[in-house]
Amino acid sequence: MNEKIEILYQDKNLIAINKPAGLLVHPTATSTEKTLSDWLVKKYPEIKNVGDDPKNRPGIVHRLDKDTSGIIIVPRNQKYFEYLKKLFQERKIKKTYLALVWGEVKNKKGVIEKPISLKPGTTKRTVFKGKMEKPAITEYEVLKFFDPYKSVIHSHKSTTFSLLKVIPKTGRTHQIRVHLASIGHPIVGDSLYGPKKPVLSPSGLRPSGSNDLSKGVPFKLNRQFLHAKSLEFNLSENRRIKIEAGLPKELQKIVDKLENTN
Repeated sequence: MNEKIEILYQDKNLIAINKPAGLLVHPTATSTEKTLSDWLVKKYPEIKNVGDDPKNRPGIVHRLDKDTSGIIIVPRNQKYFEYLKKLFQERKIKKTYLALVWGEVKNKKGVIEKPISLKPGTTKRTVFKGKMEKPAITEYEVLKFFDPYKSVIHSHKSTTFSLLKVIPKTGRTHQIRVHLASIGHPIVGDSLYGPKKPVLSPSGLRPSGSNDLSKGVPFKLNRQFLHAKSLEFNLSENRRIKIEAGLPKELQKIVDKLENTN
């Protein structure tokens, strides 16, 4: 695990981690696998007593989904935990993500403002009426549009892609994934919120929602293409900081592949 986790920044109060996809942030009731919390406590023992629930989530003031990569900031003491917690609650931390989505997003910039709730009987989130509804706001900007099959007659929209910069203004569970799916552009590789029916591509039918994207597209991906690229906030009263994490190799290879076939 140590070889995959990159330390981006550290001082006496804070550690910034570049979390790889496939790693849980903290233990869950149904999983016994190693987590980022396990790694943190071993490397930084002082974190063991930090947080609202240090027994189960030591040092964790925010989280990323298991198959989302990117920046997580971890306080090293309780005082700084409370400081960061307040910043998150007051929406004073600017979070920027990169996402590759299915289809051509027509509006080059947009705001998705749809409440998110828990779908009854599941752990899935929805923009339709469910339980524990909370307001949610996501801004996005199209950075690049890819059409790797533009030379193919009768090309279907399911074989085009848009690379987005995404800025969530709130911090709901699965927010970016749910919001982008709600406007008809689910994140590539997202098996939970992607379309479940087969869609047409130049090479035939491809089972959408499957993580195996080797059929009908010029690449294969075994995770969702969502990466927490940067966090910007006041490190202290007198210093503002922006911490960035480059795209993981597996995602950069896909962008390069699409650039070459575009």
